[in-house]
Amino acid sequence: MPLYSNDDELFALLRKDLFTAVVGDVLDKLGFQHQFLPAEIAPLKAGMTLAGRAMPVLEADIFEDSGQSRGPLAGKPFGLMLEALDDLKPGEIYVATGASLRYALWGELMSTRAQHLKANGALLDGYLRDADAIEALSFPAFCRGVYAQDQGPRGKVVDFRCGVEIGGVFIEPGTLLFGDREGVLTIPKAAEDEVIRLSLEKAATENKVGEAIRAGMGAAEAFETFGVM
Repeated sequence: MPLYSNDDELFALLRKDLFTAVVGDVLDKLGFQHQFLPAEIAPLKAGMTLAGRAMPVLEADIFEDSGQSRGPLAGKPFGLMLEALDDLKPGEIYVATGASLRYALWGELMSTRAQHLKANGALLDGYLRDADAIEALSFPAFCRGVYAQDQGPRGKVVDFRCGVEIGGVFIEPGTLLFGDREGVLTIPKAAEDEVIRLSLEKAATENKVGEAIRAGMGAAEAFETFGVM
């Protein structure tokens, strides 16, 4: 019997039964050893988990406008940010990167809109603001920290649903993302089912190791017996 029949069941299984450490271990053993995003990207609030499909968004810094710009986004506040936000689908995660750390990439009203669209969270290679309000919404948001300075005069979204890189990890539209307080990782599409199955098996084995150690088994014996530590 399949472990899940659709993405909603997959996301629920990740949040309920797995954690990034065990999934990361399985990915390592399968040869996928560069799946974790930078450690600085962390949940806004302890207890937040992230599970969903990536909707990548590409940001770019802007500077004082002399009025001479001829680009297609000239005079358009935030660039394509509002279009990107409105394009979120249920189960997707807004993934923003490309900007400097001069301003926030996300806020309360964006969270409210994303939540209404049934998105599964925001992943920001940068800062967010309105942190208390976002926490009150219980909207999963992972970021590099909080900073109130607005992106309005400092940055624009220049593309979305495009491939991006964060910390050398490639993320394309639809990439499966999983995050908790110990990090965020990507799970390759071709290996999703195998990774989930092996991760559940490893988690169950680790529970047996814990029981054995609590009963007095030594660490070396436990590793020899179960192959996990």
